[in-house]
Amino acid sequence: MMKTQELIGSIENGAYDAAFRALYCADEAGVARQRARYAAAVRRFETLYGADREVELYSAPGRTEIGGNHTDHNNGVVMAAAVNLDIIAVVSRNDSTIVRVKSHGFRDADVVDVSDDKVNEREFGRSSALIRGVAARIRQLGGQVAGFDAYTTSDVLRGSGLSSSAAFEVVIGTVFNGEFNQFRFTPVEVAQISQYAENVYFGKPSGLMDQTASSVGSAITIDFKDPGHPVVEEVAFDLAKYGLSLCITDTKGSHANLTDDYAAIRAEMEQVAALFGKKVLREVDEEDFYASIPMVREQAGDRAVLRAIHFFADTRRAGQLRDAVRAGDIERFKALIIDGGNSSFEYNQNAYSIRHPREQGVAVGVALSQHILAGQGAWRLQGGGFAGTIQAFVPAAKLEQYIAAMESAFGKGSCYVLSVRNYGAVRVDKSL
Repeated sequence: MMKTQELIGSIENGAYDAAFRALYCADEAGVARQRARYAAAVRRFETLYGADREVELYSAPGRTEIGGNHTDHNNGVVMAAAVNLDIIAVVSRNDSTIVRVKSHGFRDADVVDVSDDKVNEREFGRSSALIRGVAARIRQLGGQVAGFDAYTTSDVLRGSGLSSSAAFEVVIGTVFNGEFNQFRFTPVEVAQISQYAENVYFGKPSGLMDQTASSVGSAITIDFKDPGHPVVEEVAFDLAKYGLSLCITDTKGSHANLTDDYAAIRAEMEQVAALFGKKVLREVDEEDFYASIPMVREQAGDRAVLRAIHFFADTRRAGQLRDAVRAGDIERFKALIIDGGNSSFEYNQNAYSIRHPREQGVAVGVALSQHILAGQGAWRLQGGGFAGTIQAFVPAAKLEQYIAAMESAFGKGSCYVLSVRNYGAVRVDKSL
């Protein structure tokens, strides 16, 4: 812990360069950008909360889903990776029960008394609910919570499919874990705490993939068969070895006002499971499902049937993606990526909202990607879908053309070339 002016000096004098290099997979220009970003964040903290406070730095990454689209909430299997875009927090304890968080780009600060852990439906959909929910769950699990002041700034695109909300939850959980609990909670437990906050206090029925990928870091598969004890496996994932770049394109749609669309996917999958006396589709025998399609169509409707078909296939596909990466079979990997994207589009039906037929940026991005990359790369929608980002694995010979096409369609700066981040949510020290 350092006072703000001392910390700014350390950052600007290069004391954190090794940490920035590791966290952001950064060259010297990238390190310089992070130096400026962190120093500016500490200065903004001073403006908001006063100079000469003792502070700590925290970071939680965004994530990109690679396989298992919308399978986590029904106890499926996913493959995901942390990316080198993150939310950072400058934090100082304030010897009270009040948490104050001012986030860049938002007019008002969140002010939460963490001694009050009651669920408040008027807070649904607000970041204050996430703070309250994370604190409440930590206390339920026997941990300690208290007040702090924080300033956050994020380059994880809001509503983009890189999971900005999960990164926010996870960084708040990691602050509580580090400041008041000596990191007693594991990264997976922090993810579970964050999911609880989103489900119960924020009012969004999310799965656990987003939070786990952000909290744990690296490329991972997560098997949620027992959601209380998810099985996390790290997967070495060096795209450069195969001459591929990971591109994420923001199609400029927003996830705002799409909660009902997301919730319907989970609800319909669970409706199908209930027809077999089960809570989630992972508990349903796939062959029993296929043998019972006439009954399922009648009881749950055709869209629910198609979404269940997607669940079974994409749960299996996530493991196949892991195996292809481990075997170094990049052609198999690319084929599986495309198959999964097609399944999301055609069966899970989360490329766009049927309530907004004129807004189909994700579908347009997928179509353009196929036009440019067919036979050479791979592409898919990712994350919650309906709006936001698409993902592509682009060969070096096509990278310039691909970026130009995406930015022509969706605007300058919309296409990001990202790296897999090998660190999850952390307190940022001089040496990680």
